[in-house]
Amino acid sequence: MKLKELLNGIDYIKIEGVQNRDIEAMYYDSREVTPDSLFFCIKGLTVDGHDFAPQAVAKGAKVLVLERDVEVGEDITKVFVPDTKTAMAYMAKNFYRNPTQNINFIGVTGTNGKTTVTYLVKSILEKAGHKVGVIGTISNMIGNRKIPSKYTTPESLELQKLLREMADENVDSVIMEVSSHSLALGRVEGCEYDIGVFTNLSQDHLDFHVNMEEYRDAKAKLFTQSKLAIINEDDKNGRWIKKGVPTKVCTYGIYRDADIYARELEITERGVAFHLHTPKGSIPINLGIPGIFSIYNGLAAASICYNMGISLEIIAQGLQEIKGVDGRFELLDTGTDYSVILDYAHTPDGLENILKTAQGFAKGRIITLFGCGGDRDHGKRPIMGEIAGKYSDLCIITSDNPRSEDPMDIIRDIVPGVEKTGCSYIIIENRREAIEYALAHAQRDDIVILAGKGHETYQILKDKTIPFDEKQIVAEILGREHV
Repeated sequence: MKLKELLNGIDYIKIEGVQNRDIEAMYYDSREVTPDSLFFCIKGLTVDGHDFAPQAVAKGAKVLVLERDVEVGEDITKVFVPDTKTAMAYMAKNFYRNPTQNINFIGVTGTNGKTTVTYLVKSILEKAGHKVGVIGTISNMIGNRKIPSKYTTPESLELQKLLREMADENVDSVIMEVSSHSLALGRVEGCEYDIGVFTNLSQDHLDFHVNMEEYRDAKAKLFTQSKLAIINEDDKNGRWIKKGVPTKVCTYGIYRDADIYARELEITERGVAFHLHTPKGSIPINLGIPGIFSIYNGLAAASICYNMGISLEIIAQGLQEIKGVDGRFELLDTGTDYSVILDYAHTPDGLENILKTAQGFAKGRIITLFGCGGDRDHGKRPIMGEIAGKYSDLCIITSDNPRSEDPMDIIRDIVPGVEKTGCSYIIIENRREAIEYALAHAQRDDIVILAGKGHETYQILKDKTIPFDEKQIVAEILGREHV
């Protein structure tokens, strides 16, 4: 593609050098550069891409997009822009020929529920005959083909490339998780969503955002890029965001007046049932994932599909066919007289949701095994400890993804919260040993909750990342081939 085409609609300051070069590829990592390519000098949180411009040129880059001048060879075109991140997002969209222009494009943001909502919507839309793409935490999907996912929301260059791949494979609807990081860092700049969805907001990512207000404001950016906003009316931050939405709004909820709402709720260990009410009628819904949060996720998915013109009958069928989402309140088949539940809960609200759900059907004790991630929001650690202690009979405090931190430092931050509740607890730093302890001490009718890792199949330590698939680990401990 010609550089001139890439720069269509881009706010640039000036161009130095040959202005109409052919661009074969685009990169922001100098290690990946190939001949006759373009390199974006991105100023990141820890490194500055401008410092790597010479390496990119040495590997064959002919065009640099930059914010400040750098010394390189004379035969290099320089495009100066106010912000290289923003320029990359729009130039990627041009390079991949605006892939979503003929696609139903849906973005879901919120602290909890994003992944589940995307899978619920996929099930409904496929029931209605659509070919669906999913972009999110567990994996990216084109139909049933899975593509590994590095981030909840990919960087803009990878995102537009993936969307083009989906468009070329005749995907007509894409539903993606939109993280607060991606909104704050410009990864989804230039994306135009047909529908934007807000699920909820609770404490998380305060290692990145200054405070909850900044975190909320980052989420709200999605709705400046959406033709229709679907908002959880029961969430106070949702109501705040709704006030500033410049386009049409559809609300959903349980306890407050909303456009789409649930009544006649039934929550059991097998799942949830409720009557879905919409402006065009109502229908009974059965969803095989327990917990009040499942009703909210079901409402969000139903609201999306309702606004896409999907019938209530298809919505009900699509929701009923979902038997669970990987690592989200997932009941493992252990063959024991106690239950083992795997959940990704790594926020205070997420942990409280699963524990309150378990309390609703527990016949024995609730044994909660959990930790907190290293290099992340320190403030939520004692809060999660207090929540675990409040709703559990025994807490096993262990390591999660400690990253560069000492696991015991993280555990020491958690302990005061647990101690505040008086709940019995034990510290076992090694997570596999902690799981072995939990299973060895579980009794008939107990519920063992393994919280924090969910779908992840690895553990991030200070100096390496190791395989750590909790489903497989539980199977090995119990002497079973697969759980």
